[in-house]
Amino acid sequence: MPELPEVETVRNTLKKLILNKTIRDIDVFYEKMIRNVDVDTFKEKLVNKTLTDIRRYGKHLVFQYEDVLLISHLRMEGKYFIKDLDLPREKHEHVIFYFKDGTTLRYNDTRKFGTFDLSTEELLFTTSPVAKLGYEPFEKGLTVPYLYKKLEKKSIAIKSALLDQTIITGLGNIYVDEVLFLSKIHPETESKTLTKKQLKQVIQNSLIVLEKAIKLGGTTIRSYTSSLGVTGRFQNELFVHTKVGEQCLVCNTVIEKIKVNGRGTYYCPECQKKNTKKK
Repeated sequence: MPELPEVETVRNTLKKLILNKTIRDIDVFYEKMIRNVDVDTFKEKLVNKTLTDIRRYGKHLVFQYEDVLLISHLRMEGKYFIKDLDLPREKHEHVIFYFKDGTTLRYNDTRKFGTFDLSTEELLFTTSPVAKLGYEPFEKGLTVPYLYKKLEKKSIAIKSALLDQTIITGLGNIYVDEVLFLSKIHPETESKTLTKKQLKQVIQNSLIVLEKAIKLGGTTIRSYTSSLGVTGRFQNELFVHTKVGEQCLVCNTVIEKIKVNGRGTYYCPECQKKNTKKK
């Protein structure tokens, strides 16, 4: 599943390849992906518009077309490909943008979970889907007091809380495992029991992990690789995620795997001892 570093890699790659291109036409082969407008309106708002920028918020790509914003969420398997006009459509290409220069941008999604919303600059942060998101680790708003207030009444496992995009946006399963390892916090620890010192470590380590992952182009695991031929290398830097049965690089204890709210979770039982004390 593409997480923040993978989405950032896709953003940077697309900016180099399709910026300033103008849409001539759009084909939508799976209409359920278009969420907040009907397909005709979707096309009407975007055709003949020129792409002026590509931004990212959390795991969302924001394509800026003059007076309209196209918000794209890749979900589990979404990928973008740039192809020549004459190449035939593949089975899982559900939305195709035709540019006036004869190239196409194709959204490929084997599981059809990806979504598209239209918005404007004025409404971006006050309407769905961006409005409900929490702060990114890169934002000044993600502070210890903010995180403390969000978690002080939550009994859920900290692993689940950090995956909640309304609390922090941009941390997915891979990176939460790595952040909790670096912070020496057991993934099943009740969120409300974390101290302010631990929350500070979570924020700091979120930055460290994401910045390094972005620098290395994200993580390539299982079926997901970044589109456009971009393959991440952060999987070579992982401490615990997918390392079950291997020795911890810090203490040599064997890495274990458990389920936390249905999510596969990797941790070191020695470095990340369960905290049973109240703060």
